[in-house]
Amino acid sequence: MKRSVKIAIGVFVGILVLVTGGLLWKTRQEAYKLLHAPMETRTLPSETPADYNLEFEDVTVTNPDGMKLVGWFIPSQNGAVIIMQHGYKSTRKELLNEAEMMHRHGYGVLVTSIRAHDYSEGELITLGVYEVDDMEAWYQYLLSRDDIDPEKIGIIGNSYGGMLSIQYASMNEKIKAVVANCAFSSMPDTVSTSVTHFTGLPEFPFVPLIVFWAETDNGVKMEEIDATKWIPLISPRPVFLMQGGVDTVISPESGQILYDAAKEPKELWFDPELGHVEFDKKRAEEYEARVSAFFDQYLLGE
Repeated sequence: MKRSVKIAIGVFVGILVLVTGGLLWKTRQEAYKLLHAPMETRTLPSETPADYNLEFEDVTVTNPDGMKLVGWFIPSQNGAVIIMQHGYKSTRKELLNEAEMMHRHGYGVLVTSIRAHDYSEGELITLGVYEVDDMEAWYQYLLSRDDIDPEKIGIIGNSYGGMLSIQYASMNEKIKAVVANCAFSSMPDTVSTSVTHFTGLPEFPFVPLIVFWAETDNGVKMEEIDATKWIPLISPRPVFLMQGGVDTVISPESGQILYDAAKEPKELWFDPELGHVEFDKKRAEEYEARVSAFFDQYLLGE
């Protein structure tokens, strides 16, 4: 073999090694950032219920791993209470408009946060594997209060919080009604959409490698994160699903997939013109009418 050919092959192999190494390094870093949230990197709430003229209490609970979690409690006028869970790497502020809305309809509200979000402790996001323990800690907090009816507890979740709401309600039959706004159906279904949205990287070859590193480094198996397995367990309690047709954060098909997996009673509000969790803003009047009527029916019997 000619010396020039050997040199060319060597250069090619060297470039290939560098590119491969760079690709592996980049995807590992992105996987780490997706599943870790040190306090200094987080978005933190810029408003409280006081900005919405709501009386409230700052509340904390401790999860089974010893982490302190932060929340807001807004007193109930009718004995019923709605747990509200924000989305991925978001904060309690996300749900303040919904909290004010439900308060006007007489409901108490517990606006929760989970590990590695808001001012809560912890840095690792496990996409529901351990966050359900956080949800249970919040539920136990509600049971400690004497100003609510434990038979009148509902839950609202946005996006990742919607998935957590479905997951937790499937495990706790005392959650009497579930609203999930743009919840993802499963990680296998939505991983390409979500990873591309949060990293800005194209699906191939980055998404499969990011998933590999996420599973390898953190023990989070994507196939375990599947709300289609949980949602049928909620019946005969009701589920109200919402999904926008131009969602770029999760798969726009997620709502229909969850609806098909759920058992009665169930409802799907699909709007082809809406993006991710835009119902309460761009369809505010209809959102209020439908959500309040849903809880009135299934929590208050009206």
